[in-house]
Amino acid sequence: MKEWGRLLTAMVTPFDENLNVDYDKAVELAKKIIEDGSTAIVVVGTTGESPTLTSEEKFELFRVLKNKVNAPIIAGIGTNCTRATIETGKLAIESKVDGVMVVVPYYNKPNQKGLYEHFKAVAEAIDLPLMAYNVPSRTGGNMEAETTIALSKIPNIVSVKEASGNLDQITKIIAECDKDFLVYSGDDAFTLPVLSAGGYGVVSVAAQVAGRKMREMIDAFVSGDVDKSAKIHQMLSPLFKALFMTTNPIPVKAALNIMGMNVGGLRLPLVEADEKVKDTLRTELQALGLI
Repeated sequence: MKEWGRLLTAMVTPFDENLNVDYDKAVELAKKIIEDGSTAIVVVGTTGESPTLTSEEKFELFRVLKNKVNAPIIAGIGTNCTRATIETGKLAIESKVDGVMVVVPYYNKPNQKGLYEHFKAVAEAIDLPLMAYNVPSRTGGNMEAETTIALSKIPNIVSVKEASGNLDQITKIIAECDKDFLVYSGDDAFTLPVLSAGGYGVVSVAAQVAGRKMREMIDAFVSGDVDKSAKIHQMLSPLFKALFMTTNPIPVKAALNIMGMNVGGLRLPLVEADEKVKDTLRTELQALGLI
């Protein structure tokens, strides 16, 4: 789905002072993210605190953002239950979003055949472009390259967000899938390496903080200015590290609040960033001229 572009942002879910979803702030933030260079919004993913959102809240976020933001909206619908994932996918269809993201099932740790059957069942039930999401550090299991390659042959499984941190695995997927199957880095720090290996783009956390620089880095690489893209990568590297000092989205929410976006706190069991994390974020934001 090249219509999604190369810079997708995994957006936080803003909360008000009572930790209710702030839908107006979500629209404001999404519009700013697009204005700063992102090409699509991924909502209700890991960064969006999906485990603590109700089905009603997810649907309303899908609906409101699709209606009010002029950009592709990709809805996170993944759970560790195939049936529940399909039910959330039906909400996504109803809200008329542009695609869905489905994470590898977590905790119950299916084998590779189970993973294939899970994604196949969801894809067959949900008539929307589907991005698979492999993030072993959170799910407890890795979706191997061979499984992703097999899934890429299912017509509406159009891309993968690869956050395994294994460049050999990612390269194998890129090399052996059809060129229309798009491989996105699921880790900001791997954006440039994945592009260099033939990947298409990134699903970024950092882009809601430093979107203009992220876009500049990607555009420079695509246009052939490898030296410029490398320099921007080096410049952004300390920020990438700071945004993952502790569990995402704790640092990125803190960064956005420091920048004045007022996206609120986090729902338990996540807690707000401590002063050490905030001080590090302030240092890196200042270094980039973002505050």
